[in-house]
Amino acid sequence: MAKSHSRPHVSNDNPYSEAQFKTLKYHPDFPERFGCVQDARQFCSWFFAWYNDEHHHSGLAWLTPEMVHFHRAHSVLVQRQATLDAAYASHPLRFNRPPLVTPLPDEVWINPPLNEVTANEVTANELKQDEAQANGQ
Repeated sequence: MAKSHSRPHVSNDNPYSEAQFKTLKYHPDFPERFGCVQDARQFCSWFFAWYNDEHHHSGLAWLTPEMVHFHRAHSVLVQRQATLDAAYASHPLRFNRPPLVTPLPDEVWINPPLNEVTANEVTANELKQDEAQANGQ
């Protein structure tokens, strides 16, 4: 196992897991200590249900993972746009332009693909860093 230094374009770290872990640690109900492993399991059971079914994620156009997974995202976004359209029609002076919902991304990446030259340079630099680390430098 190698120590991670959070270098860009290295998949040793998962930013989605890191973001979820931060949400867990900073949730107002997260206890300072768990009394026992069963307490921790009970809290996590509740937390992960909340995280997937109720918590709106910025990277998912402020939808829940449950909405996206069960293909309800489109209908929710259509409903949101109708609400924004009605608000704009009622009070157009409150807006600089007609508001639009945040679209759901077509795909998400931990490390987006790079062009071939840059990818080869990154791979070569990573190999050099890994060799230096292995040699204790």
